[in-house]
Amino acid sequence: MDWEQYQKHKPFAGEKKPSMLRRRIGHDYASRCIYLITLTVEGRRPLLGKLVGNADAPNDSADAPRVELTPLGERVWERWMATERLYPQIQAVKLQIMPDHLHGILFVKEQLGCHLGQVIKGFKAGCNKAYRELVLGVSSAATWSQQREQGGKRDRSLDDREHGQLWALGFNDHILSGRGELANWNRYLQENPRRLAIKRAYPGYFRVRFDIHVAQQTYAAIGNRFLLQHPYKVQVQLSRSLNENQIKEETERYLALAHGGAILVSPAISKGEQAVMRAVLDAHLPLIFLTPWGFNAFSKPGHRYYEACAEGKLLLLAPWPHQNERISLTRQMCLDLNGMTKALCEFV
Repeated sequence: MDWEQYQKHKPFAGEKKPSMLRRRIGHDYASRCIYLITLTVEGRRPLLGKLVGNADAPNDSADAPRVELTPLGERVWERWMATERLYPQIQAVKLQIMPDHLHGILFVKEQLGCHLGQVIKGFKAGCNKAYRELVLGVSSAATWSQQREQGGKRDRSLDDREHGQLWALGFNDHILSGRGELANWNRYLQENPRRLAIKRAYPGYFRVRFDIHVAQQTYAAIGNRFLLQHPYKVQVQLSRSLNENQIKEETERYLALAHGGAILVSPAISKGEQAVMRAVLDAHLPLIFLTPWGFNAFSKPGHRYYEACAEGKLLLLAPWPHQNERISLTRQMCLDLNGMTKALCEFV
């Protein structure tokens, strides 16, 4: 949908709800571009593989976390790689299959004759066929429909939420837009099994909570909630006008406080505050981070926060609801975040 169509239909669309499945308005999904695609199994069933290995094992060891594919997972892999044969304009750059979802990077090298959504639709159809054969034990969609109808009546024993479909509706896409982003995507895919292993080893630190009440404010939270009960918490608030030397001095001062037992609390708004947060994480010291970007039930920490969460050294707090679009922080939002940070430091 282009901008003209979007503006024309917007008054009739009703309230916009958060969704990870929308396409970017105005983007040509047949044009030359690189995409990160995510598909989830209907019902989040672990049909594609089994996680094995140790969360603490080095990447180059035999015990490093990895996903052993099921026969269905292997067929999904084959179908994804077949995209290059079916669409010579596309290169399958990287694929990571997890037990209940997959992440894949596709490079559209030249103009497609169709929307990228049609490519994904064809891939899903091929996977659905393999799913019906290997999991449901039927050879075709027609056979599946026939088995669900017995004597003109629906056989409820075969009536489940999957309806012969492996994948949940839609797909999520990210469009490459910045330098270094592709390297981050590749690292994200490579580290996915380890993140899952860490999450399973420390489930309490990765479960999203939406009922954290502090000083008349309700937060969504990921991480070690017991950090809130620490009696010595220090607010990190630095002016945007600080130069590099001043930021370095302030970072060292805050690190000394953290080494002395303080829990640093920060929304990391200014450049200096962001420098302090990075230094604290690098030093494996405890931190409470207020983020303006809300969480949903499936939210998880970014790659550099995973280890901190597993160590119990990080608490992420989101005071506002989840939304897909990144919005620019207003002055009032910054003031509100600083006020919440102060209230958190006073809370025992």
